[in-house]
Amino acid sequence: MILTTKECELLKDMKSQEELCIKKYNKYAEEARCECLSELFTQMAKAEGQHLCSINEMLDGKEPEVPKPLNANNELCRECYTSDADRANDAFLCQDMLSMEKHVSSVYNTGVFEFKSPAARKMLNHIQAEEQQHGEQLYAFMNANGMYS
Repeated sequence: MILTTKECELLKDMKSQEELCIKKYNKYAEEARCECLSELFTQMAKAEGQHLCSINEMLDGKEPEVPKPLNANNELCRECYTSDADRANDAFLCQDMLSMEKHVSSVYNTGVFEFKSPAARKMLNHIQAEEQQHGEQLYAFMNANGMYS
């Protein structure tokens, strides 16, 4: 796959966003007070790592092969908080990552319209769908634990 300058720049931006997501999810997995949330952040960091691998392959000029969709873990942890401070801590982490997922999803949305390769557009669309799934999982956790109004 031969990339245009614009496509390369978009991929570099996507790469930096994925790297930031991975760092934040791993950091927040350590900081989360609820074990369920920590596990959710760890799972999401792994998915972001897969996204990063796909972006790196595209930057290397390889035709992307879209993997099978991930199965979302829809089991929600409710009422794992013994203090308002712990809930507030985790609410902040979730709000930050939900904002990050919204931003990253919009970056992929732009990419879907900017790439000439159908295979590249398909991969970016797949990643965007997974980013939206992450947002949905974060929202569900927040809603189940009284963090979303």
